[in-house]
Amino acid sequence: MSSQTAEPLDVGRVREEFPILEREVGDGQRLAYLDNAATSQTPDRVIDAMSDYYRGTNANVHRGIHHLSQEASIAYEEAHDRLAEFVGASGGREEMIFTKNTTEGLNLVAYAWGLNELGEGDE
Repeated sequence: MSSQTAEPLDVGRVREEFPILEREVGDGQRLAYLDNAATSQTPDRVIDAMSDYYRGTNANVHRGIHHLSQEASIAYEEAHDRLAEFVGASGGREEMIFTKNTTEGLNLVAYAWGLNELGEGDE
């Protein structure tokens, strides 16, 4: 049995990835954002990737036959594949559904699976 020691979390390095956390609020204190259930802040690399997409590829995914739509569809599918690999989905992208947020994802599970599979006393 091997034991692994996790590296300590470098909070400063993590903060550097989120540009909004450079803001000062109140009496010059650095922003500490704790309302992640409502809106999570976005790291620089995501802002950059989204900006690149909107500047160069923005089109409907799987809804057009023109060049930009094809590029957008390929980018979407590649992201889906990378995420499936990252989380270890053995069936690939077919095991994963993208939703717009956590609430929508939880509601999808609750209504698509929960109503049929859960019953009295399962709480």
